[in-house]
Amino acid sequence: MQTKPTRMGHKPLAVGLIVLAVALVAAGVISRRSVAEQVNEASAPLVPMVSVLAVKPITGAPLELPARIEAWQRAPIYARVSGYLKSWSVDIGAPVKAGQQLADIETPDLDQQLLQAKAELASARSNLTLAASTAKRWQGLLTADAVSRQEADEKAGDLAAKQAAVSAMQANVDRVQSLQRYTRLVAPFDGVVTTRNTDVGALISVGGAPGTELFVVSDISRLRVYVNVPQRQIAAIKVGDKAELTVPERPGKTFVATVQSLSQSINVSSGAMLVQLSVQNDSHDLLPGGYASLHFDAPLTSNALSIPPSALIFNKAGTQVATLGKDNHVVVKTITVGRDLGNVLEIASGLDSNDQVIANPPDGVATGDVVRVAAATTNAKAKP
Repeated sequence: MQTKPTRMGHKPLAVGLIVLAVALVAAGVISRRSVAEQVNEASAPLVPMVSVLAVKPITGAPLELPARIEAWQRAPIYARVSGYLKSWSVDIGAPVKAGQQLADIETPDLDQQLLQAKAELASARSNLTLAASTAKRWQGLLTADAVSRQEADEKAGDLAAKQAAVSAMQANVDRVQSLQRYTRLVAPFDGVVTTRNTDVGALISVGGAPGTELFVVSDISRLRVYVNVPQRQIAAIKVGDKAELTVPERPGKTFVATVQSLSQSINVSSGAMLVQLSVQNDSHDLLPGGYASLHFDAPLTSNALSIPPSALIFNKAGTQVATLGKDNHVVVKTITVGRDLGNVLEIASGLDSNDQVIANPPDGVATGDVVRVAAATTNAKAKP
């Protein structure tokens, strides 16, 4: 009796195919779910993470202000006579003494005017001599009743007129001679020549307008320092106070300046008062016209708040900061910066002492935005 062959060898293959199909279906479902989750995450709004800090009042902040330096005395030397520059003897940077000659002006026109004035004076004196003898003669004839009193008075009046003419001619000669003294340009005081705007042969005209000076002599052994002190701090400045002065061309070197006077008036446009200080400059390390920084010795107390410069937001609405409000919602506030103290800024208005300022506001942050606060939040007092 013949038996049928069994087909047990096909069963493992079928089972394997079924398992493979199930695995492919499961992989497709998982892949689609992952893509959907990524799409949902991408479409969800991104909540930025920020760090916040509590603002505190600035106490004992030193007063550091920009200032400008000027010569103690500065004299522009203008021409009082017209002519040509004959010679000059000092150049820029040269030290000069009071009365030292700076240049010599050749004045041919003025020389001729002096000759003419002297000739007119000589003619007037001749006329005066004749008028005096005539008046004396007529006075004698009047005594002898040879002429009328009217004629004698006319001769006396002519004598007086001739005397007045001589006085006028003498004054004109003195005037021209006085002008001739201005052909020599001299230094008005001890100092340094800081400007020379002429040369030999140059046409010289009578000047006086800014920019037409031939020389400028400055006394730089002592300098004036001008600084605008804000109204909030002016009460702490008084005559005799000391301040440290520094200039960029002398790094690491300080100079002592003394308050000389206060203008006793607040400038409407700047809200500051002009203060004048003086500083000795025997070594000529400081230069007139330069920029300087003043640091007053006495610390000044201020109730203003401070924040780091990184917290500022600049846009068309002005200078702003982002603060942390209720439920981590952003509140943007407009502020006014008082002073730049280096690593922090003094805020004059716009912030309260209980505000929490976002130290690193993200781009485009606006009021109502939600943020996440970093775990390590800077909550210390900002020090200048």
